[in-house]
Amino acid sequence: QVELVESGGDLVQAGGALSLACAVYGHTYCDYDVTWYRQAPGKEREWVSAMDMDGSTRYIDYVRGRFTISQNSPKTTVHLQMNNLKPEDTGMYYCKTWGPCGTHWGQGTQVTVSS
Repeated sequence: QVELVESGGDLVQAGGALSLACAVYGHTYCDYDVTWYRQAPGKEREWVSAMDMDGSTRYIDYVRGRFTISQNSPKTTVHLQMNNLKPEDTGMYYCKTWGPCGTHWGQGTQVTVSS
């Protein structure tokens, strides 16, 4: 059974940094793509950064150069390093895995950036 648990969200001032983590349980026999999503208050969930099974990474334009997605070996934790945070980065951050074992979401971690 696959389970994702996000952590690392906090209240931070603009210009600060946070490191989010997504602990991945139960993916021992299945490889996966992983995506970080953000859901701002009153808005739809949108993708922010992704890492494919081959290790290639993608970022939405407004975070490129500020956020970095990475994964440990043996792919049990996915990190999102967020630097130079802005108030518009505020939201609930979710990780999602997708692959032969299906699609799975975590419960989210709250990031609040004050101006």
